Amino acid sequence: MANQVEWKEIRFEVGETIRVHQKIKEQDKTRTTVFEGVVIAIRGRGISKTFTVRKIAVDKIGVEKTFPLALPTITKIELKKKAKKPARRAKLYYLRGEK
Repeated sequence: MANQVEWKEIRFEVGETIRVHQKIKEQDKTRTTVFEGVVIAIRGRGISKTFTVRKIAVDKIGVEKTFPLALPTITKIELKKKAKKPARRAKLYYLRGEK
């Protein structure tokens, strides 16, 4: 349960760029994948809080993932780039239409 202490210490806001390290189990091996992108939404409170991260993949295709904050497979969340100004919206869904 060391993950519970770690996710409480992480502070990030909508509009910041983060890297989410997640453990993936495939048959008998485990590996860590990294998903880096902009936080476009944060929902909920406490243990049920979720956040949505959007990145631009190959051929400028947008990929979004929603993570529960207390997901046991998340090993680390690191703040890659802090926003210069705070976001003026709670949800940045307008980034879906931009290329």
